[in-house]
Amino acid sequence: MDENQIPHQAFLMLPFLFTTIAVMSIVMVIPYWQIFKKAGFSPWLSLLMLVPFANIIILYVVAFSPWRVVPVPSVYPPVYPPSYPPVSPPTTGTIPRI
Repeated sequence: MDENQIPHQAFLMLPFLFTTIAVMSIVMVIPYWQIFKKAGFSPWLSLLMLVPFANIIILYVVAFSPWRVVPVPSVYPPVYPPSYPPVSPPTTGTIPRI
């Protein structure tokens, strides 16, 4: 066998290698897609996670920039500290007319 010739067994590993890279890329992009979408950024930024050094830069940009997310008004738990004197719940029934 010639020293410059690649053995045929190496070519058998190429489909496995490409499949592994594709699956790992998808596994890595999906969580970042959701994080960017929930943070109010474009979810397409998650594709930058596949680019070396760009992934670190975009992660720091997202971590330290203000997120454009509207907070959900909370109904429960009630506001603390409670108002003083406590407000009595409205009574049910008819209102007496004068």
